[in-house]
Amino acid sequence: MDMNRVADRIDRLSESATLAVAQKSRELKAQGIDVISLGVGEPDFNTPDFIKEAAKKAIDDNYSHYSPVPGYPELLTAIVNKLKRDNNLDYQPAQIVVSNGAKHSLANVLQVVVDKGDEVIVPAPYWVTYVDLVKYSEGENVIIETSVENDFKITPQQLEAAITPKTRAFLFSSPSNPTGSVYTREELQAFAAIFAKHPNIIVISDEIYEHIIYGKKFESIAQFPEIKDRVVIVNGVSKAYAMTGYRIGFIAAPLWIAKACNKLQGQFTSGPNSVAQIASVAAFNHDGSEVKKMVARFEQRRDLVMSLLAEIPGLKTSKPDGAFYVFPDASSYFGKSNGEMTIHNADDLCFYILSKAYVGVVSGDAFGAPNCFRISYAASEEELVLALSRIKEALAKLK
Repeated sequence: MDMNRVADRIDRLSESATLAVAQKSRELKAQGIDVISLGVGEPDFNTPDFIKEAAKKAIDDNYSHYSPVPGYPELLTAIVNKLKRDNNLDYQPAQIVVSNGAKHSLANVLQVVVDKGDEVIVPAPYWVTYVDLVKYSEGENVIIETSVENDFKITPQQLEAAITPKTRAFLFSSPSNPTGSVYTREELQAFAAIFAKHPNIIVISDEIYEHIIYGKKFESIAQFPEIKDRVVIVNGVSKAYAMTGYRIGFIAAPLWIAKACNKLQGQFTSGPNSVAQIASVAAFNHDGSEVKKMVARFEQRRDLVMSLLAEIPGLKTSKPDGAFYVFPDASSYFGKSNGEMTIHNADDLCFYILSKAYVGVVSGDAFGAPNCFRISYAASEEELVLALSRIKEALAKLK
């Protein structure tokens, strides 16, 4: 027996697809080259001062002991109030479980509802971690393909066709990482009508980019009463409040799922960081003005990036309505070469862009979209202009 054998559950997981690009990026920076990173999935703003003050006060107020496993009562109440205020949804504190980031929340839910062989429907492009969490839970991913022409959104017909007797869950995000696509109320209502006919399916709605939305109203699939008792909302403070390092996510779920996640979390991690929880109370109770300022800046950057991308021939883009990403289809460059490097896929293209334009972007392959790459516009306007001009120049050399 191999002493160094890791458990199958770990073998099933993929390595982070961005590691090779990150390594190359570090090497270039070590050589003194100015690499612009448009690969990060976090706001480039600092956490608002009122949240930092709440964190400092929490330390002085001795929030330094174990919290209840699902979170402090004042945080659960703040989340319940937020769901009512922002989404007109009614929950009880017992239906909320606060975890170490929304990624932890997702992991809890999939562990709780997915058994070996259960199918989980995931629209592509998807956030990279979804499919690996399903694998870790011994579930089977059922991927629904989309295209840039459809704004990377699935249709009700595609959803219906993907459902089988083994379907246990549907996992999606709106606004989407990596595409920035946002589902409308009408689109979600059509999905809800389908799920209403399949009472065994749990709908997991990743709403972490809820507040980063442009010119549209955010809609949650939990609003439809015929399926609300099977919807799990996953959200947190990372993106809207620029609090990625605070590691606070939550679920709002049917009571039986919340209880099971509480039980699991009690064995794995217990309650999340006490100080970060109190800081999050301040975030959820705030009037949202700080968030609106950040979103206005993101919208300006989106428009800037879209106008710069329009000047690059061969890239197909859909206009993102949310999040802070744009996801160009670059397949027209596949097969082309600059004489020393030939581009076969998005991985090659991202490596080429990093090597020649000194700009870090993320291949769509890991997101289930091998024709595309992801640009994060959580960067300054100056960096975005320079980065896009370098990309344009580098792509022009591919013949």
